[in-house]
Amino acid sequence: MGEVVQMHFTTVDYVIFALLLVASAGIGLFYAFSGGRQRTTQEFLMADRSMSCLPVSLSLLATFQSAVAILGAPSEVYTFGTEYWFLGCSYFLGLLIPAHVFIPVFYRLRLSSAYEYLELRFNKTVRICGTATFIFQMVIYMGVVLYAPALALNAVTGFDLWGAVLAMGLVCTLYTALGGLKAVMWTDVFQTVVMFAGQLAVIVVGTSQAGGIAEVWRKAINGSRISGLDLNPNPLERHTFWTLGVGGVFLMLALYGVNQAQVQRYLSSRTEKEAVMSCYVVFPCQQVVLCLGCLMGLVMFARYGEDSPLDKGYVTTNDQMVLYFVMDVFRDLPGLPGLFVACLFSGALSTISSAFNSLATVTMEDLIKPHFPNMTESKATLLSKGLALGYGLVCLAMAYIASIMGSMLQAAFSIFGMVGGPLLGLFCLGMFFPWANPIGAVVGLVSGLVMAFWIGIGSFVMRMSVPTPAPALNATALPLFDNITTTVMNTTAKSGSAGVKALYSLSYMWYSAHNSATVVVVGLIVSLLTGPMKEKELTPGTVYPVLGTLLFFLPDRYREKLCCITPLAQKPTQSKTQPYQMAQKDRNGEAYSKEDTVTEEKEMESDRAQTEEDDSEDSRAWPSCRLTAHTVHTVQETAL
Repeated sequence: MGEVVQMHFTTVDYVIFALLLVASAGIGLFYAFSGGRQRTTQEFLMADRSMSCLPVSLSLLATFQSAVAILGAPSEVYTFGTEYWFLGCSYFLGLLIPAHVFIPVFYRLRLSSAYEYLELRFNKTVRICGTATFIFQMVIYMGVVLYAPALALNAVTGFDLWGAVLAMGLVCTLYTALGGLKAVMWTDVFQTVVMFAGQLAVIVVGTSQAGGIAEVWRKAINGSRISGLDLNPNPLERHTFWTLGVGGVFLMLALYGVNQAQVQRYLSSRTEKEAVMSCYVVFPCQQVVLCLGCLMGLVMFARYGEDSPLDKGYVTTNDQMVLYFVMDVFRDLPGLPGLFVACLFSGALSTISSAFNSLATVTMEDLIKPHFPNMTESKATLLSKGLALGYGLVCLAMAYIASIMGSMLQAAFSIFGMVGGPLLGLFCLGMFFPWANPIGAVVGLVSGLVMAFWIGIGSFVMRMSVPTPAPALNATALPLFDNITTTVMNTTAKSGSAGVKALYSLSYMWYSAHNSATVVVVGLIVSLLTGPMKEKELTPGTVYPVLGTLLFFLPDRYREKLCCITPLAQKPTQSKTQPYQMAQKDRNGEAYSKEDTVTEEKEMESDRAQTEEDDSEDSRAWPSCRLTAHTVHTVQETAL
């Protein structure tokens, strides 16, 4: 065993890294002092709902392509082979379902926070439970996602640990608090380009030094790193086609369907069509990212073979091995190590900036606005900026806590993955099952979280107590596709396991599916026992008519008893200038849009009169989301 090898950066590398920070801060300052200058919550939190398809799609890609994933995927392929690539099969349904199910529901309700939906569908208690769960999830996670790559970088290159953490944290806080969602999304675009450039540089130079792509492929085949199609249905197997291709769909839905960071980007789009198109654009981009990660792992294998730097003792963990490989490849090419570090921290920046912005949004929309309905726009905007700044400082505090957690780093990563599944189940319960009631939703969410933490912590404890022949684990040595897959364990197949041990041995790819299914099943049982919701109690537009479509052959009277005749809300007509609106319930339970801008009293009265006329003509007519003068309902109170 050799000693840990530490390589060092040159001045050019530090300059390139500094340029990344300066460019990111510059984009934030540009949007802070241009356009509307972030003077309204509509602009600061929702980018004026004016973003086009390209920045939305690249921001969707960058948000969950974290530094942890950039380090984890090549390490996974180097160690276990290319079977991980079959995760790409889950992208199709994992992006198609959000595009045609979740986006139409969220967009037509004109939400700002995904958790507003939970109040429209259930009640305020469910909304608060969902919001609190999300805040807990992100606060625990965002410090670790900043600290872990900085720690790996420090171990391999001697790059100043807290210098990197503070520089990244403060710059990210600056452009998020000043420039709002527009700055976050456009820096995501810039950082995505940097990520691609850094990974491509490593692959091109590494392949050239290994003797060409044909030689890389030959060595990978000889080393049994090119995996075939494994159709083993055993859910305890770590990676098979079914765990990756089917279990991965639920991971994608938790990410791209109901996560606030992604929903916020959909809702910032100019039109619903552009929001849907952004999902389609992300699909090939995700495939490219996955292929780059796999290719980098194969190039690493072509360079080191079975005799890895980890086995030689040059590094101590798998994530450090990727950085060691990069420094080794670029040993005589000053500037390129700096490019990869910029690539690495672009992943961290895009992730934590999205966390800041989404946390500020849910705190403002779900916890503050309902209690202060008469707050002026200027105060609300100032408070939103203060929240983004506050969460930035909390991130640095969490990074410090992560530094003293030691072996608990992996558990902190696990919390993010454990919470994603139950939240997906909560939204699916409300969106697909019309008879689910608020009591069922709360009990289902709690059951899902208990199940998630039980399996997660039990698996963690079992792995710590029983030594396995698998490589040493650490926060980033997991097979990472995105942040949410940084779940609990690098689980190994235990065909002989039974009972609780078998549950602990469940492949991490099934966690999201298992936990979301728990929420749905428990929620439905409790709802049926406590009195299911009826058709007239539902808020129109909050239930996707999937059951009505599947049960088309039943007579209308039976479909009505099953609450299967509720149509989806109509598409909103787009106007050049759309006022900031937030969906609210009125006394009849119907969803209407709320203008934040002050409307003259006469217009308010005429709108109400028009509403009463329409309601008296047809008490079951669904409200339109068209934003014309006669259908915009101004609601002053936020309480039901």
